[in-house]
Amino acid sequence: MLLLNATFEPLTALPLRRAIVLLVCGKAEIVHEDPTGLLLRSATMTVGVPSVIRLSRYVRVPYRTRVPLTRAGLMYRDRFRCAYCGGKAETIDHVVPRSRGGAHSWENCVACCAKCNHRKADKSLSELGWRLRVVPREPRGPHWKLLAHAKEADPLWQRYLGMPAA
Repeated sequence: MLLLNATFEPLTALPLRRAIVLLVCGKAEIVHEDPTGLLLRSATMTVGVPSVIRLSRYVRVPYRTRVPLTRAGLMYRDRFRCAYCGGKAETIDHVVPRSRGGAHSWENCVACCAKCNHRKADKSLSELGWRLRVVPREPRGPHWKLLAHAKEADPLWQRYLGMPAA
């Protein structure tokens, strides 16, 4: 579930349980329900499963300058494609291997398929004669801080994240 501030600014992705608690306590309201139309029922109430919820009151959020490097964020940045062959990415690879002094940073990490990761091992790209399809960079924009923690982004979230439709 996507949590928006009272000003419709995206804050974070929440688990379903936390979203329902915010709704039941009156601290949030549903902006978009899940497109499947699922309902959660209790003895006294029925709540539609939300996809996007909005806080009733504004919450001040401290500014964070860097996007944290996470597996989910890295896969999303590389669109779940291998940086070497373009196949489906399953792992993360360090372009300059850590055993050779490579950093664990956005600029040195790429999404990679298991086959390419195994073949590359701790070699450099020049030793293999390989090239990167895209130069890895730290992502920019407010939505990346959110997506670094989310497992996947619902298409309904795009209008709030300032992202182009897929």
